[in-house]
Amino acid sequence: MDDQELRTEADILLAGLVGVPEGAARLREDQWRAVAALVQERRRALVVQRTGWGKSAVYFVATALLRRRGAGPTVIVSPLLALMRNQVEAAARAGIRARTINSANPEEWEAIHEEVERGETDVLLVSPERLNSVDFRDQMLPRLAATTGLLVVDEAHCISDWGHDFRPDYRRLRAMLAELPPGVPVLATTATANARVTADVAEQLGTGVGGALVLRGPLERESLRLGVVRLPDAAHRLAWLAEHLDDLPGSGIVYTLTVAAAEEATAFLRQRGFRAASYTGRTENADRLQAETDLLENRVKALVATSALGMGFDKPDLGFVVHLGSPSSPIAYYQQVGRAGRGVAHADVLLLPGTEDEAIWRYFADTAFPAETQVRQTLATLTEAGRPLSVPALEAAVDLRRSRLETMLKVLDVDGAVKRVKGGWTATGADWVYDAERYERVARQRAAERQAMRDYASTSRCRMEFLRRQLDDEGAAPCGRCDTCAGPWADPSVSAEALTGAVKELDRPGVEVEPRRMWPTGMPALGVQLKGRIPADEQGATGRALGRLSDIGWGNRLRPLLAENAPDGPVPDDVLRAAVTVLADWARSPGGWAASDADAPARPVGVVAMPSSARPQLVGSLAQGIADVGRLPLLGTLAWTGPDGTHAARRSNSAQRLKALSGALAVPDELAAALAPLSGPVLLVDDYTDSGWTLAVAARLLRQAGSGPVLPLLLASAG
Repeated sequence: MDDQELRTEADILLAGLVGVPEGAARLREDQWRAVAALVQERRRALVVQRTGWGKSAVYFVATALLRRRGAGPTVIVSPLLALMRNQVEAAARAGIRARTINSANPEEWEAIHEEVERGETDVLLVSPERLNSVDFRDQMLPRLAATTGLLVVDEAHCISDWGHDFRPDYRRLRAMLAELPPGVPVLATTATANARVTADVAEQLGTGVGGALVLRGPLERESLRLGVVRLPDAAHRLAWLAEHLDDLPGSGIVYTLTVAAAEEATAFLRQRGFRAASYTGRTENADRLQAETDLLENRVKALVATSALGMGFDKPDLGFVVHLGSPSSPIAYYQQVGRAGRGVAHADVLLLPGTEDEAIWRYFADTAFPAETQVRQTLATLTEAGRPLSVPALEAAVDLRRSRLETMLKVLDVDGAVKRVKGGWTATGADWVYDAERYERVARQRAAERQAMRDYASTSRCRMEFLRRQLDDEGAAPCGRCDTCAGPWADPSVSAEALTGAVKELDRPGVEVEPRRMWPTGMPALGVQLKGRIPADEQGATGRALGRLSDIGWGNRLRPLLAENAPDGPVPDDVLRAAVTVLADWARSPGGWAASDADAPARPVGVVAMPSSARPQLVGSLAQGIADVGRLPLLGTLAWTGPDGTHAARRSNSAQRLKALSGALAVPDELAAALAPLSGPVLLVDDYTDSGWTLAVAARLLRQAGSGPVLPLLLASAG
């Protein structure tokens, strides 16, 4: 078949894919070049093109052409469920049978495997996390490598640790690439890769510029009108959103930096009469599906989302993207705003930076590769164990939080130093070099990205040109549309009525604090004889805090008060009043001691303060204030048992925290004596909880000393 016949066939398939009559759709020249390279030449190609360019059309058309020529199924490695769902639906329009294997459908995996074996599946979409699953890696991956007709790596920037969304699981693809039979084409696609990430992805995939077709197009988005609106505080930003949301075209996405902020903004918009839905990492899968569908069908004005909706959501007529708070990377920002205006001539993009952005960046910034001593300690622990160790078991030996420990293990796995097996992780004994220079360069890159976002918000240059230059787009030039090219276009005004409503919403204090119910794994190995479920009569109750440090209401007010270098002093009057409000609402809530149900718990009989070496005045005055207002006795304060009466809390994993707390906290004799005649609940007052282990240990000690249920009342929780 000559080029023209193949292209005609490809264009017919494209028409089916996009749902138009034959002859009404034609592949772009670079789309055709990629398809021809994959189908005719069986080459490897790296495609870096803007969102909405049609990268998925390339691999679906190539799949159909290859399948007609007897090739095996296409395997697409795709990072997000939203992307998978959109692509399965798109494939069906072209008569392509697509199935997906991800964390949301484990009950279907076996049937899908059988369908692939029988040749009934044209496309198998796989989440990158599956590549690191022992069963999938050892059983399914070799079979797929032997039968795959085309391997597609979508959102390929995730392979590179220079990229804003590095995912170690993606590097498992190197094993699959190595096992592919000769002549199996490979396609890697992304919309957000600068020159360094592009080169790194090519190297990771083994595609190398010399042997691969690299198609990099201009990243200009002619439909987007960019702007920045600077407002004094979170209340003004929330009020602005409610006041001007109807001014924005169509329906769209409002991005926030934290789950708490997404929930706050959604609640306020609904209160103001808008149809809005929340989409975060805490959203249940069924609710995510409903939220996506509601936005796709324009049943909501806005989907208020975290970066959980960052990649893959495909709504061509999305009319706007607003950010309540600035992401820490201009490339991540460009990817998110690229969701808008894909199939319409005009879409509005606005950034509303916040004073809390820097603090939130710092909170989430602890992702650097661990120090060499910690990595070597992990390898030594695995080697000495002589058997697989789970992550919880490793936490007892390695002073790293679970998320960092898991990420480190995945990197070491890809580097060949460890291996994931049934039952956990083992060391391979292979030589491994700590690449300190690379890790330091990546850390510097992250710092440069944060500075670039500060510069973007304040630049007097064209904003589109600024973002394109961050992506090393050689054709970057002034767009003529943004607020620096054409003048401000977003009205920054906020009415007094809207501002009052926003202040009222953000001033509402009170979030639940769930207690710890299970001791960490491996504590006996650390000399701490605690394991399994915490007995019910030693657990703390579900507590309350004024707010989360990650929210935009009370979080903004509490962060300065609880900052590491903040001066100690009596609790501010407004904070004490808010704590009293939380306590009153708690009492009246279902299950509260002032509730009308017969089995409601008894009213607290006293107040106990947590000891604080950093903020003794703050915690002490808060406990005294609660006792005075509630007309309760202040029973006393727990005590640290260290030689200087202090305790240095460490931000590490659960096992290490509990080990540090073991024997470090005590009930003084005078407090024990005050508790002895009382059998009712006590309020345990503290300033802040992160992991919840200090509260768990304190509650256990108080229950053992004779108190009734322990009810934590805090100023702030971490998340």
